[in-house]
Amino acid sequence: MTSEPFDPFHLHGADRTSRWLITCDHASNVVPPSVGNGSLGLPDADMQRHIAYDVGAAGVTRALADALDAPAVLSNFSRMVIDPNRGLNDPTLLMKLYDGTVIPTNRDADIVEKARRVDAFYSPYHTAYAKLAARQDDTIIIAIHSFTPKLKGRSPRPWHIGILHEGDDRLSDPLLDILGEQGDLCVGDNEPYAGHLPGDSVDRHALQTGRANALIEIRSDLIETEDQQVAWGKRLAPILMQSLARMEA
Repeated sequence: MTSEPFDPFHLHGADRTSRWLITCDHASNVVPPSVGNGSLGLPDADMQRHIAYDVGAAGVTRALADALDAPAVLSNFSRMVIDPNRGLNDPTLLMKLYDGTVIPTNRDADIVEKARRVDAFYSPYHTAYAKLAARQDDTIIIAIHSFTPKLKGRSPRPWHIGILHEGDDRLSDPLLDILGEQGDLCVGDNEPYAGHLPGDSVDRHALQTGRANALIEIRSDLIETEDQQVAWGKRLAPILMQSLARMEA
């Protein structure tokens, strides 16, 4: 097992003083060298799919952070290594089967290996996340994710964008209203998933600390290219500013 140094997170615009904090839990499909010598035993085609990371989400995160002059924190490891958007007691924290695909390197991973990955990747990411969130008292967390247009054996998903929320609707309610006013978007309210999971990133860093927040899901076929990612980031920035103004009116 290699001991090469590995950075489990990336900070973008860390010195910016905006109250916005943009996050991306599933930014990367990278497998650290210390995990299976850099491989989960899957073909490259699978590593380019949503099972490995949120396609396009990292580019939207950086573009949105730039448009808001805000800092961002992005993971630098595949969700299949250890999922930073799960609580430590969540059984899906370390997945062995995902959307019908067996993950060979994870098949025999025991509790010792799981704990090692938590210490090496998961915890440093969340420590950096918490530090940025605590810069000021009025931080607003915007979590960027993407979803696949269709899961195996399921119906196509019609939504262009979805807002996930539960327990704190201060920002999500006006955000949903303004997105609905756009006229050209199919907007999901807790779609394609519902709310939050106990111990997930928004729960941990926003709900448990009383910070206003929204989790934004964008359909991945709409953000496959850099131009699309930048366009969505630039589009969302003024919408979020309007949402904040309505929240605080």
